[in-house]
Amino acid sequence: MPISRINNNSIANNTIVASDLAAGSVTGDKLGLTAINANNIVNSTITTTQIASNTISNTNIATGAIENYSRATGLLSGMRNRIINGAMVIDQRNAGASVTNINGNVYPVDRFIAAGAVASKFTAQQNAGSVTPPVGFTNYLGITSLSAYTVGAGENFNIRCYNEGLNTADLGWGTANAKTVTLSFWVYSSLTGTFGGSINNYSFNRSYPYSYTITSANTWQQISVTIAGDTSGTWNTNNSGSLCVFWNLGCGATNSGPAGSWSSNLYIAPTGATSVVGTNGATFYITGVQLEVGSTATSFDYRPYGTELALCQRYYQAFFGPTTTGIGNGSTNVNDVVIPLFVPLRASPTMGSCNGAAFTSSAYNTFTSVTPTVVLNSGVFISTNQLRLNFGSVSGVTDNRIAGIRVDSNLSISSEL
Repeated sequence: MPISRINNNSIANNTIVASDLAAGSVTGDKLGLTAINANNIVNSTITTTQIASNTISNTNIATGAIENYSRATGLLSGMRNRIINGAMVIDQRNAGASVTNINGNVYPVDRFIAAGAVASKFTAQQNAGSVTPPVGFTNYLGITSLSAYTVGAGENFNIRCYNEGLNTADLGWGTANAKTVTLSFWVYSSLTGTFGGSINNYSFNRSYPYSYTITSANTWQQISVTIAGDTSGTWNTNNSGSLCVFWNLGCGATNSGPAGSWSSNLYIAPTGATSVVGTNGATFYITGVQLEVGSTATSFDYRPYGTELALCQRYYQAFFGPTTTGIGNGSTNVNDVVIPLFVPLRASPTMGSCNGAAFTSSAYNTFTSVTPTVVLNSGVFISTNQLRLNFGSVSGVTDNRIAGIRVDSNLSISSEL
């Protein structure tokens, strides 16, 4: 009972006796409040109106009404939404510029991948088309088809995002205690019909195709899909990938399957789903993506911009020259400069994930301009907190003197799943 509900009138001036407690009945005239008894708690229902007005009567805790109300109003703490950047506000790589799909992964906004079996079939961009987002949102991810492409049996085109095992371990998937989740999002498309996607594990040997219907073209529509947790398969609980959410843009028969159940096949989409890339100029926009525990979609879990940016920087960080600087110990044999990272990365990045060839730097002692060798292996990338740049032997730099670095163009590092 909240402290505000306990006062002199409710306790001091009334009487609670042992028989009341033993009988499971504390009546209103004993507390000066609405009657609370065994039947009220076990067999009845709490409505959100009663909670909002601070009046609980005829209550049934088992219905989950208190929990659902608390989730919807943000009273429950923690990371309710397991999707990072679900409102599409962070775009470190492109700053809002358009990207074209390749036969591989591109990131039109942070944490969301646009992928396709054949390159140049669609573009992806933050706020493509400049339509007004749904109320409460300022950004969305937009897809525009570049042709009328017939998807082959073994081909697929999609938007997807990966979740780290540390952020989904409590779901208990792969065990008998697997929790039900609800996926919700806002969608706007020039096409109508049956659409879909899937949830897969990181090994892509467990999948759950889901479907939904867009009933009106060029209108924002909120979608909610409830998915029973998977009691089979392997779902990682460490800093590797755990689950992947797909939104289909076009999928052949090989990776399409029945909606609404778990399968050991790799399904990206439900059978018969609409192909966005099948219509030239078709558009598909999405925002407000949320994945949460429970069988009901609650209001979007807004996080402060700085928090959302830091969550994204765990997987990707961009340094923009020429203002980025570092301090190191210079010598003619070892010229290392360490740049602290904004937040610790998920894991140490590989050499290929740093655009070392894309920037030049200057070691300051005798102002000799050099191009550094970027060192990112596990021996020198210390605790995923620092980026170490190694210049090798630099003429004119005095042993054991402080050296500096100025990044003259952009540098990025990635630890994506």
